[in-house]
Amino acid sequence: MLDYNHQPKFAEILNAVVDTALVVENAATTPRDYLGGSRIGHPCERALQLEFAGAPRDEGGSFSGQTLRIFAIGHALEDLAIRWLRAAGFDLCTRKGNRPDGDQFGFSVAGGRVRGHVDGIIAAAPENLKLGVPALWECKTMNARNWRETVKHGVTIAKPVYASQVALYQAYMDASVPGIAANPALLTAINKDTAELHHELIPFDADLAQRMSDRAVRILRATDAGELLPRIARDRDFHICQMCPWSNRCWSLVS
Repeated sequence: MLDYNHQPKFAEILNAVVDTALVVENAATTPRDYLGGSRIGHPCERALQLEFAGAPRDEGGSFSGQTLRIFAIGHALEDLAIRWLRAAGFDLCTRKGNRPDGDQFGFSVAGGRVRGHVDGIIAAAPENLKLGVPALWECKTMNARNWRETVKHGVTIAKPVYASQVALYQAYMDASVPGIAANPALLTAINKDTAELHHELIPFDADLAQRMSDRAVRILRATDAGELLPRIARDRDFHICQMCPWSNRCWSLVS
């Protein structure tokens, strides 16, 4: 019988039940079989290649229940940001046909092997903001430290993966939403600790978009040819390698 007066123990048991359910639920989802546009800016091309190829993660490298909860909170905060911007006078389209069950806006290239889904497209904004439309909208949630760094240094320096994502999305979405690459994208960053908001306009960086497109092609071609792309580092103690869910697999390979 559970000791309900021993709250820490009871909380740990209940959390384990919740997290196990989340892990099981996540394991039942269909794995991604394409290179995601939001990931192409990751600094290690080999990690992207292993991810694209569906290589099993290291033992213990799968998403924990806590990580899945963090992801879910990010999605919930994004929904709140959409509501806040619409209340402020934005015509923000997040689903085709403006229906809750409509598909997300996005792109698919290279035979569907490179895809991206955008958070939203701004069709109109309050006049005093003088925002060019249509404009890409991306929402990111961050802890207080990352949020402060983004405010201080800007997205391009503080979060280059996000900047790469925005540039690639602007480039590939321009065919279906003409003019979206001509106008700066709006990135909204939410401080998960304080609910502070940071908004940043990001002009289209054609050179960055081209580099990311070239990178995607390089990953596809190398994977098709059975060739391994270089690691980001010469030592597995490199901080990015230490956090990589394919680190053991990668460093066990000959090259």
